[in-house]
Amino acid sequence: MTRVAVVTGGGSGMGAATCRELARRGRQVAVLDIDGDAAQRVAEELRAMGVRALGVCVDVTDRPAVDEAFAKVRSELGPVEILVTSAGLVGFEAFESISPDSWNRIIDVNLNGTFHCCQAALADMLIAGWGRIVTISSSSGQRGSPGMAHYAASKGAVITLTKSLAREFGGRGITVNNIPPSGIETPMQHESQAAGNLPANDVMAKTIPVGHLGNGDDIAVAAAFLASDEAGYITGQVLGVNGGAVV
Repeated sequence: MTRVAVVTGGGSGMGAATCRELARRGRQVAVLDIDGDAAQRVAEELRAMGVRALGVCVDVTDRPAVDEAFAKVRSELGPVEILVTSAGLVGFEAFESISPDSWNRIIDVNLNGTFHCCQAALADMLIAGWGRIVTISSSSGQRGSPGMAHYAASKGAVITLTKSLAREFGGRGITVNNIPPSGIETPMQHESQAAGNLPANDVMAKTIPVGHLGNGDDIAVAAAFLASDEAGYITGQVLGVNGGAVV
């Protein structure tokens, strides 16, 4: 069955890899990203793979824009049955230096953005009696991160939101699971390294039991599995894709 998937933050990194993996499995994919050009580039790549795809520019913190984006997806591709929430914002600040505006911005993107998109997608899933939601958090939300309290708090909240939705909607054919990545090489990671907030890859690799960093494809295959028919008895779970960094 050809299902319609929405991937937020789909214009780059883990989100783009997830879009490609879902397309490889025959899904129709809506690529949502705040960078509209990036969303369109990925959508064009997916269409070249032979699937229907749509690029949509949207800020996940803007609820009317999110609702409009999902309406566009329904109109052009069909009801949404799969959602992967990969859009996110990282922050590095000592706790005593975090301003209320900085705190609110991180929470708004990572937690509120996830809330908006989950709520926007659920209507179609409830009508269909089938749905898959995969939220992306971070190992920071599992173990905490010094100098990133706002980021860690937002990602920890995404994990508990996931578990709550899984319990609320499990009896209605909808599964909700979470992936908290760690040590994944992405454009966002490279930007953080360039700013001096993260060490070089070889230094980071020494903290990972498998001895190397992962990439977007590692997240993509896990997300695509959780979004599959075969994963129907898996819900409310936290599937760490981290090379053993968090056990």
